[in-house]
Amino acid sequence: MCIRDRFNTYPFKATAQHCFGQYSGIGMTTMLFRSNILALVGGGKHPKYPPNKVILWDDKQVKCIGELSFKGDIKSVKMRKDRIVIVLEHRIYVYTFPDLKLLDVVETYPNPEGLCEISIADSFTLVYPDKKKGVVKVVNYDENGNFEIKAHEAGINALAINYDGKLCATASEKGTLIRIFSTQDGKPLGELRRGSDKADIQCIAFDRTSQWLACTSDKCTIHIFSLSGIYKALYGEGMGDSKNKTSIFNFMKGIIPYFKSEWSLAKFRIPESRSVIAFGPPDKCHVIVVTYDGKYYLTEFDPKTRGECHRITEKHFMENLQ
Repeated sequence: MCIRDRFNTYPFKATAQHCFGQYSGIGMTTMLFRSNILALVGGGKHPKYPPNKVILWDDKQVKCIGELSFKGDIKSVKMRKDRIVIVLEHRIYVYTFPDLKLLDVVETYPNPEGLCEISIADSFTLVYPDKKKGVVKVVNYDENGNFEIKAHEAGINALAINYDGKLCATASEKGTLIRIFSTQDGKPLGELRRGSDKADIQCIAFDRTSQWLACTSDKCTIHIFSLSGIYKALYGEGMGDSKNKTSIFNFMKGIIPYFKSEWSLAKFRIPESRSVIAFGPPDKCHVIVVTYDGKYYLTEFDPKTRGECHRITEKHFMENLQ
């Protein structure tokens, strides 16, 4: 039996539950903001829908309002109020929403994780792995412009874009660095160091104001970085004295690139599990972590004292599901 639950993450609480019946697996769900519109893709041993089909579901009317089918399996779905983006392993389809007219089709580097990000604000920016290894493609549809960013030598492993679409963050398969670029001209703006050992960076997230960035990895440590320098350069405003750690050999950054990167301002450890991350309201220094094994964490970091985050709440939201 497939039970799909909906939760509010701030504050944490269950908001809805829908049972699709026996042998009705759902492998992927994408919500249009906090609305009743969902994009569903079948999955599991007994999928309700084929893995190459997206079902647009109205949870208020409890019915399908549209569908899109493809030749290959769907890797991810991105939605905003006027666009829906479907990611396959070698191709991305961009549709207008809600009329589902095909707007664009782009080729990508082999992309089994379905990496792709879209801006949420009014202008529409698309960021995805280009056809060349380590290269990110930026497409600004409203300005009819696109360009490539040579982000890493290794393949792209994680992507993020900020709320207004002016910044993108990338991580490679090595997982040691996160690089920040302008989506206006591709200019590199900063380099953040997760660590020196190889890791699988699973999720990168900007906060709503673009003052903070966080990442999760298979090392089970959440890293939180200040973007104070980038924020001031981009928006022309200050945001206090919150700064990341730098190496004592920072003066050698022109000779040895390792020393030019910045280390995280705060950290938080979780049990071993794949996870995703997001920030709480802009007026709070709160970080939300949700793991694939059904755990929810709400933590708080202090920009002044730095160091370890304070755990506020921990929930096990899968334990009561049948």
